[in-house]
Amino acid sequence: MPGTLYGVGVGPGDPELVTVKAARLIAGADVVAYHAARHGRSIARRIAEPWLRGDQIEEALVYPVTTEATDHPGGYQGAIDAFYTDAAARLAAHLDAGRDVVLLAEGDPLFYGSYMHMHKRLTPRFRAVVVPGVTSVSAASAALGRPLVERDEVLTVLPGTLPRDELARRLAATDSAAVMKLGRTFDTVRGALADAGRLADAHYVERATTDGERTAALADVDPADVPYFSIAIVPGRVASSVPAEAAADTAAAPAGDPARVAGPGEVVVVGTGPAGRDWLTPQTAAALAQADDLVGYGPYLDRVAPNPRQTRHASDNRVEAERAALALDLAAAGRRVVVVSAGDPGVFAMAAAVLEVASEQKYSDVPVRVLPGMSAAQAVAAAVGAPLGHDHALISLSDRLKPWEVVTARLVAAATADLVIAIYNPRSNARPWQLGAARDVLLEHRAGDTPVVLGRDVGGAGQRIVVTTLAELDPDDVDMRTLVIVGSSATRVVHRGAGTTVFTPRHYGP
Repeated sequence: MPGTLYGVGVGPGDPELVTVKAARLIAGADVVAYHAARHGRSIARRIAEPWLRGDQIEEALVYPVTTEATDHPGGYQGAIDAFYTDAAARLAAHLDAGRDVVLLAEGDPLFYGSYMHMHKRLTPRFRAVVVPGVTSVSAASAALGRPLVERDEVLTVLPGTLPRDELARRLAATDSAAVMKLGRTFDTVRGALADAGRLADAHYVERATTDGERTAALADVDPADVPYFSIAIVPGRVASSVPAEAAADTAAAPAGDPARVAGPGEVVVVGTGPAGRDWLTPQTAAALAQADDLVGYGPYLDRVAPNPRQTRHASDNRVEAERAALALDLAAAGRRVVVVSAGDPGVFAMAAAVLEVASEQKYSDVPVRVLPGMSAAQAVAAAVGAPLGHDHALISLSDRLKPWEVVTARLVAAATADLVIAIYNPRSNARPWQLGAARDVLLEHRAGDTPVVLGRDVGGAGQRIVVTTLAELDPDDVDMRTLVIVGSSATRVVHRGAGTTVFTPRHYGP
């Protein structure tokens, strides 16, 4: 079988800009070919050298002429055409013998590159694969740290070898331009930029991404010092503009001032789900990324990856009102504040606390948003099946903010209504007896074999799911990180293979 021709772009100069695919192909090639000037040195080979094995066949395709005169009967173009024909024949011999050939190209193979001449001559007979590379235009833009085009602006790439009047006409008619092949054409290009009224906007980049990289205002460059591997860049006027708020910030405040923000402040209350990053919604991830300040209970803040740009305000779990007021005060000063809850912020979490404090008159102009999260009840239910598949109630056993008599009345009401009950805050060191009392209340209205699910640290490294019954529920098996689901009379436990599934059917009755 014939070999494959690979046109491999190696970028503008820095070997670290060679793509992973390009490096793999270079290292694995039977034959590595590259163009070179008459001195024999090849920039493309130098860039690719880290991936050359040392035992590969190398084909140096040395140009017979560059810019000097030639005695070829067809003149300069005749000499170049004959060279390309001979070079293609040399590569075809390897391809016919079944050897894969990697032809290196500085920059991108099909962007003002020599590879294209081999491509056009060899692809009628051989399979070819082109691996794109970083172009000199992209490298120059990066070296300048300036965008080329924005929104509907048009970028025009021009060779500096065009006549001055043609260059000027095209430069005047476009938004942004890159003029390549400078060297001996520099005087013509600078004159065309002046004719087009674009000289003041033009930048010069020489040997981008290499150790010899140099940038300057094009009008200040000495034509005697301009090599062939340089480029003129004229960014679009929209791309070069500075947003009004950025200009105002620069004038009004010193760099690094933590009080500066872009746009009005607000409070966003989010839920991070029951465990790590996999449980974040895209909405919540975006809000966390945009925040200036994160406010929350310390262990919940620890679930969010640190960002030195942001300020964290951690506090104890029993100061919800103070935490909400802090968030609102920060937002009133123009900060973007995210209040972090676990699970869903609207389920026994910080959303209600923030909205309660935000209802005070002094915070009436502070925007507050609540973004939903995966609740603990949903996570535990999904881990075991679908025990919440029919009507259900969510009840907290904490009597810190409501009397135990109210908790008991609600348990009785839910049990009497035959609802599945998801129990939050079931037990803690400060409240060790409530779960046992709740079990005894429920047993007055539910059968002892009612299914009960205990879900601890769902989604985390310590995940533990236990399926038991109401009569056998042992409070010592439960802690504050456990959620308890008590089934209804319709909830079923099914043993399937090595696992146990719990679900409550959607239909009701016999």
